[in-house]
Amino acid sequence: MTTRRSFLGRTTAAGAMAGLAASPAAASDGGGSGTLAGDRAVRRGRAREAIVAVNSGMRSHYAALKSDLIARLGPVLVVQNDARGGRFTLVHDGTQESLHPVGEVFELAKSVSHVPLGVFSIIAPHLSDRVPNIPGADRIDPHDLRMVAFKGTATTDWITPLRRYGDTLTAARQQLDQAGIPPEMVVSCAQVLDGALAFIEVSTAAGSFDIRSFEDFSHGVYAGIRTNMRHAAEAQIAGVQGVLRTWRSRIGEEAWRDLYTVVLSQWATSELNQNSIIIRPCMNPAKVATHLIDLPAAEPLSDPVLVALDNLARIVQDNIAAELVFPADRAAADALKGPQDLLADEILDQLGAATPGAAAYSAPAGAGRGTCPVNRRGASSPQGGTAHDI
Repeated sequence: MTTRRSFLGRTTAAGAMAGLAASPAAASDGGGSGTLAGDRAVRRGRAREAIVAVNSGMRSHYAALKSDLIARLGPVLVVQNDARGGRFTLVHDGTQESLHPVGEVFELAKSVSHVPLGVFSIIAPHLSDRVPNIPGADRIDPHDLRMVAFKGTATTDWITPLRRYGDTLTAARQQLDQAGIPPEMVVSCAQVLDGALAFIEVSTAAGSFDIRSFEDFSHGVYAGIRTNMRHAAEAQIAGVQGVLRTWRSRIGEEAWRDLYTVVLSQWATSELNQNSIIIRPCMNPAKVATHLIDLPAAEPLSDPVLVALDNLARIVQDNIAAELVFPADRAAADALKGPQDLLADEILDQLGAATPGAAAYSAPAGAGRGTCPVNRRGASSPQGGTAHDI
């Protein structure tokens, strides 16, 4: 059996022989030591280019395989998280269907719940860069605060944009009763909007605010936000489960068993993503660990379906390549299949660091309420495979 050591030994010996064979020709050219060194540098550069071309060739063929595979993938559910609860696309048998299945209550509830973030975004640069003595002060990183509070308290150019945002809140507050939302949500939304408007009025009149006054406001409206969150979750569960039942019935149980799902989101919502949680128990429990893929994206994508299929094609072909390329090394095969870089273990070994364990999926308390009615055998295995870097 050829070992790594013996292979490298033969390679080194072959290189030495090649160098000896070339030395008479190099010596006969009559050049000085500078010329010899230059010739060696040229040969070394060409040799390295030839070696790098090996990987370039691999990438070219790898990309061609992926391109061909994209057109054959299916069935695939692509979810692009957005303010409306997610744009869902089913790719099956060469067709695509896209829709927003979540009811409008979701967007309305979240819109009002985001009011404290809206206020914060306006005033944050003008905060003091010193952490006050408040509950949870030890959870605020002083350096992070200095980065966010980059303008300081000396200027008041926050007043005009904050008043304008207050006008937006006032318009929403005046029309709550006509929005056709649940009565309980009318009350909770009014609580949030009224609290924000009071903070804006007091702060702009005084020409000042601080972390403590903002926390008093945000704490005061938290109960209304929690009520809105409950209504948003109910709307999202109902909408997502409804479209999954429809599509499952349309493509049939045999195709549904092999469904891939790619959930595109920003990093901040990529772990325990709300749509992933709802979709998980509706997939084949035997395959959900490898067929449900959470894919963080830095910014909203112009063509989310293509991005999802491109990444999925890479994952699918790596799943097969891993077992064939590393038949005797399960750890390396798993790395090629999943999000771990192939060099990770080697680097950890050389740094003397422990290999981090994979975090298992843990459903939040009360998640059973969201179990999909069409499949109550939900799995709790870790979500698998975003593509590694090669």
